Amino acid sequence: MSSIFSRRQFIFGIGASVAFASRRPIAAARSLARRGSSNKLVVAADPFTLAVITDEISQDFGHALEVAAKEFGLGFVELRELWGKNLFALDAKQVAEARALLKRFNLRVSSIASPIFKVDWPGAPLSPFSPKRDQFGARYTFEQQDELLERGFELARTLETGNLRIFDFWRLDDQKPYRAAIDKMLAEAAAKASRSGITLLLENEHACNTATGAEAARTLKAVPSPYLKLNWDPGNAAARGETPFPDGYALLPKARIGYMHCKDLIRKPSGGTEWAAMGKGVIDYVGQFRALKRDGYHGFLSLETHWRGGGTPEESSRQSMAGMKDLLRRAASA
Repeated sequence: MSSIFSRRQFIFGIGASVAFASRRPIAAARSLARRGSSNKLVVAADPFTLAVITDEISQDFGHALEVAAKEFGLGFVELRELWGKNLFALDAKQVAEARALLKRFNLRVSSIASPIFKVDWPGAPLSPFSPKRDQFGARYTFEQQDELLERGFELARTLETGNLRIFDFWRLDDQKPYRAAIDKMLAEAAAKASRSGITLLLENEHACNTATGAEAARTLKAVPSPYLKLNWDPGNAAARGETPFPDGYALLPKARIGYMHCKDLIRKPSGGTEWAAMGKGVIDYVGQFRALKRDGYHGFLSLETHWRGGGTPEESSRQSMAGMKDLLRRAASA
């Protein structure tokens, strides 16, 4: 199989000294975000740091950064798709352009929202959640995952973040026969991450094998590496039928929560769910934010609205960011 990436082209196209630049500590990065932001809520949201996935605003990366920095008052963004292409599909010139735009708007990267391990598990029945088309500009095979992981480490170093989001394969109706092997692959990936100084953030994704707080607690126990933490997503847990707070959250090992995605949903009378603006759904985010503060979480809260009821992605994210800030105000006032 031919390589999906040219490692030499990627590294030396940007400059080896940049690709392997040392990371500044998160504490210093958070301090930088406070100083560079004109939005006082970013400071008032302590102990949390707010971020947003840029393509939830716009595929025009420069415009998305402008909204994030100047309107939302953020110091950090999360990267997944830029200019209609998955971050992992960008060439060296495009990555360099992304870096220049981040610098222009005084923004740093909170996490790389990768598609790693969001594929079918080999030898298992085809997952009912296996997509029939690309998701977020990514369609890779199981055989390409090792290269994808190494590409993720390189992107994280280049974009100066210590966080790399991953999954644990499209959800199986019966994962028991394959669970030990999946856990082993996660453990091997965490060992590789440790050598790169990167933390893998396993997202509980409603369409993947770890979807809820209960399932996340099991997976984290099975893979105890400090280089594998949870990208806690209450919205995804709710979509799988769990009450994320307080039920799902109560089961989680709090020291293993490394990041958080924020989105809301409603439950339809006819069954099923649909995404909602932050604060307009059924998830108790006020209680969740209070509990996170009580339990010593000092990380990112990243908006991934998914809701499109605002008419456009930008307006939908605008309303959801306002809703998230209001929830934080309410959580802080009690």
